[in-house]
Amino acid sequence: MSAALVLAVFSLAIWIYLLGFRGMFWLTRERDDGEARALAQWPSVTAIVPARDEAETIAQAVGSLLALDYPGDFRIVLVDDRSGDGTAAAARRLHSGARLAILSGAEPPSGWTGKLWALKQGIDQARKEEPDYLWFTDADIAHTPHNLRCLVARAEDGRYVLVSLMAKLHCESFAERFLVPAFVFYFKMLFPFSWVNRCGNPTAAAAGGCMLVRREALERAGGIQSVRREIIDDCALARRMKQQGGIWLGLTERAVSLRRYPRLRDIKRMIVRSAYAQLNYSPVLLAGTIAAMAVTFALPPLLALLGAGTARFLAGAAWLCMAAGFQPMLRFYRRMPLWGLALPLIGIVYTVFTVDSAIQFWRGRGGLWKGRYQTMTRA
Repeated sequence: MSAALVLAVFSLAIWIYLLGFRGMFWLTRERDDGEARALAQWPSVTAIVPARDEAETIAQAVGSLLALDYPGDFRIVLVDDRSGDGTAAAARRLHSGARLAILSGAEPPSGWTGKLWALKQGIDQARKEEPDYLWFTDADIAHTPHNLRCLVARAEDGRYVLVSLMAKLHCESFAERFLVPAFVFYFKMLFPFSWVNRCGNPTAAAAGGCMLVRREALERAGGIQSVRREIIDDCALARRMKQQGGIWLGLTERAVSLRRYPRLRDIKRMIVRSAYAQLNYSPVLLAGTIAAMAVTFALPPLLALLGAGTARFLAGAAWLCMAAGFQPMLRFYRRMPLWGLALPLIGIVYTVFTVDSAIQFWRGRGGLWKGRYQTMTRA
């Protein structure tokens, strides 16, 4: 058996496993589409919004929170994380009264990432009212009026300690159309939502832009300080929360990202910040990731175009499996089906971004976000 045939068989076997045996991650079944049922008593909620240099989006993001139709007690704590662009002033112009509190955040102490330190300060403020739920939502996320009602109803119905929604990312520029649907596709490949949402499965993940957590469960899990060193803080928090009870993660159109990525380098900056952290800063895992991405994404089209005989046929089948698996995500983002054939090239680009993330870490510039280098090592 030739080397090309062995590689083609291996690539096809990988895609058969991914599509058939990895939690059906490629489907978009875990969706927050339904209407919330009415609860006899709506629990209290405090939204905590960490914001650093978000003057461009803060009014729309916080304005959407103020426009929520939530029937229970609801408050908002905005933590201005030492912004230099007038973020707090833009929020104050909303004239929201007592419902919105705006805190001036302190510089994070050693051992804390900036966002988590901002969240900690917001949590300390919220605890004075002892809300039933804390809602962590980013300063570049806008919510539909019914979103909180649906989040709380799902948490109450399922007795979940964490309900998280992956906000729908902006997908209009060429860079966004090229890379954004695949970003969500790869995330779901790493953390199949059906596994995340199954109590008996250890897989845990969350999307940091929209996380509703039971306050008492968070305190039992050790509080936000238990993940203070984590760059990928949402998934780290999800792992701790799943030890306290069930969690749920899904796609949504009720929460949308206001952040735009007009150029490839804008998306690259987002990926480079955390990609090597996902690999635990391990050169061995980095090498394994490069090899896995090559066999899974690059080899099928290469052998399909340049190979011969059975190897060419099997590689082409792997490429078609890849493109077919990408279709549900493309439909969710309303993109043309032909983008599925570009997934090998997209995979190569993401691999390059991951290598660059490692290089930035080795240069002491890892975790750069909003002017801060936040690379953390394991304690």
